[in-house]
Amino acid sequence: MDSKGIPISMCMAAGSDNEQTLAIPLEKKISQMFANKKFIYCADSGLNSVNIRLFNSLGGRAFIVTQSIKKLSDVLQAAVFNDCDYHLLSDGKTTTVEYMKTFNRFDESNYSLYNDRIFKIITADKAVDVGLTEEKILKNGKTKTVKSKATLKQTIIVSFSRKMMEYQRHIRNNQIERAKRLLATLDPESYKKGPHDVTRFIKRNRGVKADAETDKYVLDQERIEQEEKYDGYYAVATNLQKDKNESESEFVHSVLSINEKRYKIEECFRIMKTNLCARPVFHQTKEHITAHFMICYTALLIYKLLEVQLNEYGAKLKAGAQHFTTENIIDTLKNMSVANVQDMYYMSTYTGSQTLNALNAIYDLQLDRKYYQPEELHKKLKKIL
Repeated sequence: MDSKGIPISMCMAAGSDNEQTLAIPLEKKISQMFANKKFIYCADSGLNSVNIRLFNSLGGRAFIVTQSIKKLSDVLQAAVFNDCDYHLLSDGKTTTVEYMKTFNRFDESNYSLYNDRIFKIITADKAVDVGLTEEKILKNGKTKTVKSKATLKQTIIVSFSRKMMEYQRHIRNNQIERAKRLLATLDPESYKKGPHDVTRFIKRNRGVKADAETDKYVLDQERIEQEEKYDGYYAVATNLQKDKNESESEFVHSVLSINEKRYKIEECFRIMKTNLCARPVFHQTKEHITAHFMICYTALLIYKLLEVQLNEYGAKLKAGAQHFTTENIIDTLKNMSVANVQDMYYMSTYTGSQTLNALNAIYDLQLDRKYYQPEELHKKLKKIL
């Protein structure tokens, strides 16, 4: 999809295939479709492998991918938590994480600061294997075949938000309370620890004898403190470079703005699954499955083109910006039916709405009438089709 959320291509593969192996082949197809066009690869942490980043650092391409701070090297993590060189995203002024955590957010003068973020740019170039070998001459004069290494140029933009920190801690505190209630009635025989469940905050202290009677289950305070360490932090990796006439805060803001549009990808999946009934799939052959998703994809494309036009129209209204939701648009289209009255005329069975008014303003079809003559309605259908 593009930056407006309009789908531009679709790739299908077996459910057992690894997503990491599908990104590059799909990009090669897109590169052929949009010859000599530069584009930025933007994805979450599930599709940000080194091979994908390396591929998108060549041929005029670029990448912006989510970077897990927990998976950074010890050196880079130390740079993240080193409370210096942080700047406000709004104006670029120097500040610290400690100050962002401790200022009085209930003071009205700090309202803008509470909604602001701070950032730091860290160079994180990485040596990668390019799949080639070269001869290296050792000090004793002998030669040795070694793997060729290339440098992946990238920077990591780390941001911190006080609002996000408080939100994450609010969610965790609720989970801790659930874990405490679970401890009161915990059955050691059925206890299973999940990586993202509230049970991750429960640890087992073994007694003298390794049996259920002497084992104790308590809150894992060390795990709680370890998770709190990352609250409020967010990082992205990119190979984009700042322009000469661009400030650091403007550069970071543009990168983060592109990354924040990833929610539109999930929105497309939600519309396909929920509103366009892409799942479940009642087909078995490859051809039928492909046809099923092609119909869903085409419907999504038409819907998104319509949605963009409606929202652009809504933004221009003098009375104030108006947003049209997925449910508004689809319900309006579904309800637009007419009844044949004794072959004399057609009567609309739907009522007016803001979405219908916007459709009339954009396409000038005059579909907000109560009655239609057959010839008039047939002309409108020909104009649409």
